Amino acid sequence: MTKTKKLATSAVLVALATALALVSMVIPLQLPFGGSVTLASMLPIAVIAYMFGIKWGLGSAFVFSVIQILLGGKTVAAFFMPGDSQMVWFKAVIVCFIDYILAYTVIGFSGIFAKKIKSAPVALCAGSAVAVTLRYVCHIISGAIFFGTWAEGFFAEWGPFVGTAFGNWVINNINGTSLAWFYSVVYNGLYMIPEIILTSVGGFIVAKVLKKYIVAE
Repeated sequence: MTKTKKLATSAVLVALATALALVSMVIPLQLPFGGSVTLASMLPIAVIAYMFGIKWGLGSAFVFSVIQILLGGKTVAAFFMPGDSQMVWFKAVIVCFIDYILAYTVIGFSGIFAKKIKSAPVALCAGSAVAVTLRYVCHIISGAIFFGTWAEGFFAEWGPFVGTAFGNWVINNINGTSLAWFYSVVYNGLYMIPEIILTSVGGFIVAKVLKKYIVAE
């Protein structure tokens, strides 16, 4: 495939990923401090990485990461504007880098198994699972370092586990830095684990159904 056709195909798939992300924003699956389950909005980016390679996938994923910042403008702006969510400016920049630029750019690694696994459905499924898990790791790191102070409140005051045996166990047995990391794993897992499943399963199905079109170069 020529470079021009690659650019055109990638542009269409990035646009599709953006459309899926926009549609997902009207679905009531948003978490209170960021993060939501989408309609496999990262899958089109994973397809690019599988078809054209990791380098091309990372470039397309980076473009998508910038679009995500624009889509999440209200949340991003809250980090810089006066209010409860305001951060020291350099911390806000780091959060934006980890939670948006880095977290979405790593989706470009979805093509990691393109030349290693013969079955396209399996290769795209496995690659998507690895890439979206890397995104999950990015959010865990950011959440633990910059939002860990909300950990106790999440389990004891306002989160879905308040008053449950699990929530009480966490509060009674985990504290300090460990609580911050545990909170980040659990909080981000509420939307990232479904995202990992949806994207990887979606990758398998799409590669199976469109096997004539989704071919690794």
